[in-house]
Amino acid sequence: MYTNLIKRFYKRGTLLLIFSQILTLSNFSQQTGFTRPPVTDKYDDYKKQVKKDPEKRMIELKTEIPSIVYDLRYATTNNFMHRLMYPAGTSLTFMRSIAVNALKNVQEELQLKGLGLKIFDAYRPYYVTVKFWELVKDDRYVANPAKGSGHNRGIAVDLTIINLKTGKELDMGTGFDNFSDTAHHTFTKLPEEILQNRILLKSVMEKYGFKAYNEEWWHYSWPESSMFEILDLDFKKLKNNYKSINSTIASKLIGP
Repeated sequence: MYTNLIKRFYKRGTLLLIFSQILTLSNFSQQTGFTRPPVTDKYDDYKKQVKKDPEKRMIELKTEIPSIVYDLRYATTNNFMHRLMYPAGTSLTFMRSIAVNALKNVQEELQLKGLGLKIFDAYRPYYVTVKFWELVKDDRYVANPAKGSGHNRGIAVDLTIINLKTGKELDMGTGFDNFSDTAHHTFTKLPEEILQNRILLKSVMEKYGFKAYNEEWWHYSWPESSMFEILDLDFKKLKNNYKSINSTIASKLIGP
């Protein structure tokens, strides 16, 4: 008798939990206009994912590419939102290990020409994508949070090329986050020098495995995005922990 009561209790409790979760998702969808996808927002879950696949490690770019230059626009008000989207003082950015290794090859090739990369944005916590969507509901220019973005997955980067001697950016025809046809790769009504600068960036990025996004000359992603989880881990958490997790993984790969 007691056994049957316990079974009924747990069955009923499970159904209530499922029903509660459905209501929560329904309320979230009504409030935001989209359904939240699976998101990794606990560091322990991220560590488990990395343990299974070391290429999912989030690496701070300058630890592998010291010569790379940062201009992290969303950590300032110098962006299309005209507001801080990242915590004030954010001075680091991350990408998955496999993407960082490819970007390192890009930087090394450009340096042979006296050029280098400037990074506008790389990893973007999921909550920031939600903020973007609340203000700009146009998936040509901001990712729909229902799907997440390459930035959320740590495999997308916004960047340009600079002259290493002067520090000046090569002329790409528009600035970063210019939402006009002029920023598209297919837009060709531009001076030949600008077209060649875009071709240089695209060719070297694609040479090492990145894919271009047609509407934005500055945006490139590592392919097979579905292999990488959407992350909502803040920069401080990654900063405080990425060295230890990378050391642990590295020691396991190398062995005693």
